[in-house]
Amino acid sequence: MTLPLLVAAVVLVGVSGMPGVLVRRRAVGGERVAAALLVAGSACGIASALLATAEAGASSLDLAWPVPGGALAIAIDGISALFLIQIFAVAALGAIYGLGYWAQGEHPDDARKLRLFYGLLTAGMAVLVVARNSVLFLAGWETMALAAFLVVTTEDRVPAVRQAGYLYLIATRLGTLLLFAMFALLHAATGSFGWVTPPPESGLANAIFLLGLTGFGLKAGLMPLHVWLPGAHANAPSHVSAVMSGVLIKMGIYGLVRLCSLFPSPPLWWGGAVLALGVVSAVLGVVFAIAQHDLKRLLAYHSVENIGIICIGFGLAVLGRSLGRPELVALGLAGALLHVWNHGLFKALLFLSAGSVLHATGTREIDQLGGLLRRMPHTGLAFLVGAVAICGLPPLNGFVSELLVYLGLLRTVAGSGDLAWLAGAFTAPALALVGALAVACFVKVFGIVFLGEPRSGRARAAHESGAPMLVPMAALGGACVVIGVAPALVAPLLDGAVSSWAPELAG
Repeated sequence: MTLPLLVAAVVLVGVSGMPGVLVRRRAVGGERVAAALLVAGSACGIASALLATAEAGASSLDLAWPVPGGALAIAIDGISALFLIQIFAVAALGAIYGLGYWAQGEHPDDARKLRLFYGLLTAGMAVLVVARNSVLFLAGWETMALAAFLVVTTEDRVPAVRQAGYLYLIATRLGTLLLFAMFALLHAATGSFGWVTPPPESGLANAIFLLGLTGFGLKAGLMPLHVWLPGAHANAPSHVSAVMSGVLIKMGIYGLVRLCSLFPSPPLWWGGAVLALGVVSAVLGVVFAIAQHDLKRLLAYHSVENIGIICIGFGLAVLGRSLGRPELVALGLAGALLHVWNHGLFKALLFLSAGSVLHATGTREIDQLGGLLRRMPHTGLAFLVGAVAICGLPPLNGFVSELLVYLGLLRTVAGSGDLAWLAGAFTAPALALVGALAVACFVKVFGIVFLGEPRSGRARAAHESGAPMLVPMAALGGACVVIGVAPALVAPLLDGAVSSWAPELAG
């Protein structure tokens, strides 16, 4: 039942926007059908991931495909299940939010296009995280990449939107070319187009890793590969920004995690490189965020920061595998993957809250806002929950995943005879600095936007958003609280993902 549910999920979300193309521009029926199909497909996808988690081993399917080198090879293991749940959950909430934020009657020229490619974007991400053939993976990757370009440029009549879209398109073309080269070398080393471990004597491992790190790092927004990210996230419709920041950039993390799972004994410098890039992204991401005056651009730079935190945890896991330190693998990978989830929740919440502010005031400029808490109390509370979570403060979910990463870094000093202690000595203070700067940034933002008196007529005339926008925000905020106060609920999913990546740690 697991794989039929997954296939139904991909089909339903992929076609969700097509009925709307057949109705009149101002008809509301098409948008409701699109949201219903996407929510139904997402429910099937989440169910398939949960069923796969409950089963022993991976659920898989391998069928012939008349494409050179291709095969309809799919499987749901612990890693895929974790990413699938996030993809479908955030996309479904975004579709509901879009009914109020980007209503067909208010945007007759581009709402149908947005919903069509929003569904294809979700389907492409779902396909790539379950693909076990490189051609099928690249098909899902390209569907995701091109659909993302088309939803980012929804308002293509605006010059700034076109510029951000073209920059994203250039970056994603370059990333795809690097992945083509990576899969070509992987095929040369293994003779297979699947995710197969190369022979130990293969001399291509370093080249494969560097191509993957650059190609997947472009999608993830690692510094200095982040140049496309702030503009794309700032100029896209806010529920699209939520999906891109909360989910799409994590496809780069998924690719890097899946690639490194193929190498049971990676060189020590692999983990060091990922860790160093993570530190640079985390520190500079939050520094750039503090300097922003555009609310959505500020949130975009915090995505760079949190991708850095995820890479710190994952780099620690790769170091642990190189050194034969299973405790570093378990803590680093569990912290990284849980932060993938947590960031998806609180960053989607923050972007939806920012979209609510933009919808009510018509501006993203922080300096033109103020006094919104009295006019938009529900939006203000949602933004506050997201801000506390992203700062890694208890009792919300960001604290839990960052704590796991901290514990892993502190465990580096417990070993003897290796250089792992250097990772903890330099990275733990950097992570503490990031947390302090994030608190300072969001204290400033919340105070300027929601407290005090209105600084413009737009802020003075603001009003609270309707139920279609508030309900998804409430769901995301509730999830942040639940994971923060009861993190044991997600432990089975993390255990399955860690065991899939490092089978030697099973049990």
